[in-house]
Amino acid sequence: MKITSVKPYLVFSGWRRNWLFIKIETDEGVTGWGEGYTFLDRDHCVMNYVEELGECIIGRDPFNIKSFTYFAYVDFAKKRGSLDFYAAVSGMEMALWDIAGKALNAPVHRLMGGVCRDKLRLYINGWITEDAHTVDEVAEKAQEAVAQGFTALKLDPLPPNWSMFLSHEEEQYTVDRIRAIREAVGPNIDLLVDAHRRMSAYDTVSLARRLREFDLYWYEEPVSSKNIELLAQVKSKITQRVVTGEELYTKAEFRRVFELGAADVINPDICNCGGMLELREIAAMAEAYYISVTPHNCYNMSWLAMAATGHVCAAMPNFLIAEHFNRLDGVCKELFKNTLVVKDGYLYLPDGPGIGMEVNEEYLMKRSYQHDKKRSIHEFF
Repeated sequence: MKITSVKPYLVFSGWRRNWLFIKIETDEGVTGWGEGYTFLDRDHCVMNYVEELGECIIGRDPFNIKSFTYFAYVDFAKKRGSLDFYAAVSGMEMALWDIAGKALNAPVHRLMGGVCRDKLRLYINGWITEDAHTVDEVAEKAQEAVAQGFTALKLDPLPPNWSMFLSHEEEQYTVDRIRAIREAVGPNIDLLVDAHRRMSAYDTVSLARRLREFDLYWYEEPVSSKNIELLAQVKSKITQRVVTGEELYTKAEFRRVFELGAADVINPDICNCGGMLELREIAAMAEAYYISVTPHNCYNMSWLAMAATGHVCAAMPNFLIAEHFNRLDGVCKELFKNTLVVKDGYLYLPDGPGIGMEVNEEYLMKRSYQHDKKRSIHEFF
């Protein structure tokens, strides 16, 4: 079997971002689909990487997955990685696994060592819709999420100005939101706070201490993992589980997190960490340090990437919980001919060959790329 074509497609998700799908075809008629991470105004950068990398693998055996990812970094990138590069590699690698599973008539999780569990616990994100402005409205949205069967809710409760430093008023704003949510959902629902790596060490520790009374499930990205030594210091000063990893790519970048004990949980993203096998290998490294894995699944990911995440996580002994944006389900129901089953806060594994999701190509072609003309970057705080 040989690869005959690699085709990227940018598709509007219907909310905030475009999706990048990658179709890899072979001379035996077996086709694989993958999904790469996208970012506002950088979608075409990732697609260009796919097009250039795709030319390099025409005529090659799609089963040589590790060879592709290794030489893409060593030879194509000359050991100079980036978000855009790893997003392209990850999406292409996913498509190769889809081909491998289909060719062998087996779901991918069977090729990764079999399953440790038959369903995966999920936490919901994106549940605070744009019409929720007040504390009471946010609390009401939390109750609605719980009514859908989810027992874990994640949010970024901070003010939207992305400042490194919190004023007293901004800190109080954050505490008030978490208090209202906790009172609304009760003590048995897990609340996950995401700080999005934007605060100073002092401010993030101060906030974590004030949030202690609400029994948070975790405190995600208290500071950037680009300074792992600082992250380790912050972790030593707070009591909540510390999560990091969505801005790290490949095993090499996670190594110091493990060595310094800088996190309790890691959240690599299957669409940019290097792919399905790389995610599995990162998890295996974490397992030796008794660190759990909770993959990042942003709203730039469809059911395809979610299903791929499920296959890998099912094979992990140290899987904890995975992220889910169900507000994208409407488009996904049209985009795929089969359904990804999420019930009572759990993901059930697709049992078809490969990744197990069948793309509706006719509908995909109708969901054309959309550029956000209102997009801008901050000039001042």
